[in-house]
Amino acid sequence: MEPDFVFSGKRQNTRGFIVVVVLWILAALSALVLIYLTYVTNTAIVVTGSADRVQAEALESAGVELAVYQLTSVNEATRPTSGTFNAKVGAGRVTVTFRSEGARIDLNAAPKGLLAGFIAGLGAAPSDAAGYADRILAWRAPTELGDDDPENSFYRTSGAAYLPRHAPFPAAEELWLVKGIPPAIVERMLPFVTVFSNLASVNILDAAPQVVAALPGMTPEKLQDVLSQRADPAQDRQSLLGIAGSEGATLAGSKAYRITVGVEAGNGRRSAAEAVILLLETGAEPYRVLSWRNASDGSAAPQRAFPG
Repeated sequence: MEPDFVFSGKRQNTRGFIVVVVLWILAALSALVLIYLTYVTNTAIVVTGSADRVQAEALESAGVELAVYQLTSVNEATRPTSGTFNAKVGAGRVTVTFRSEGARIDLNAAPKGLLAGFIAGLGAAPSDAAGYADRILAWRAPTELGDDDPENSFYRTSGAAYLPRHAPFPAAEELWLVKGIPPAIVERMLPFVTVFSNLASVNILDAAPQVVAALPGMTPEKLQDVLSQRADPAQDRQSLLGIAGSEGATLAGSKAYRITVGVEAGNGRRSAAEAVILLLETGAEPYRVLSWRNASDGSAAPQRAFPG
């Protein structure tokens, strides 16, 4: 009887082992299925996100193209310096605002008086503002003095690991590198400056009040007159120059335009982009992209200057 008892126990152990193996196999298969489903789900999310981004970028590009068409469909003498419109593009919609870069202060062309007045208007003491303006002029000014250049010495003694460029600013963001200007002032300046207009003056038709207030001889009373009269389409635009004074003010625009495009895709997703373009008078292409900032994927390419 004893052998039968041993045999029966072994048979039961074998069945138990088989059950455990089967359970492990089922668990492994379940894990594989879960991994596969996770992979498929993530792939679908990535594909959907990529498709949404491609659609948004296409609509953003369409908005820029439509703005360029409006600007180039008229002759230069009657070309608007600013404007806004919206349009339906396929299943989506774009809202476009364009403005000449002449409405901003050009870091490479603005004289000291305009820079100093602008910086003072942002909260700096007048004497400090003049010094900050000197720092900007010295950064962009060429030099042949080398190590004897006083601005180079200033940067060395301040502990900087670099020297002034002694050439035009290639990007407005390079203003962060200019020594001697408080970061808070730089941050306030950046929304109103450019490296693209190539103008020593600013277009008072489109410039922000902070920029118009920086013009030499501008008073609070004059500023209010300029702002109220330019808002009235019936007013003679030339009269604005008489109010503001001719120094530093102009009604002319730049060939560089900043274009902001808001996008609503067919699925309701929203995005935005900001481009700076240069209108070209000759050649096969009507314009060149100088800068592109895309809010749909978080990229923010810095401003870059164009040659000439």
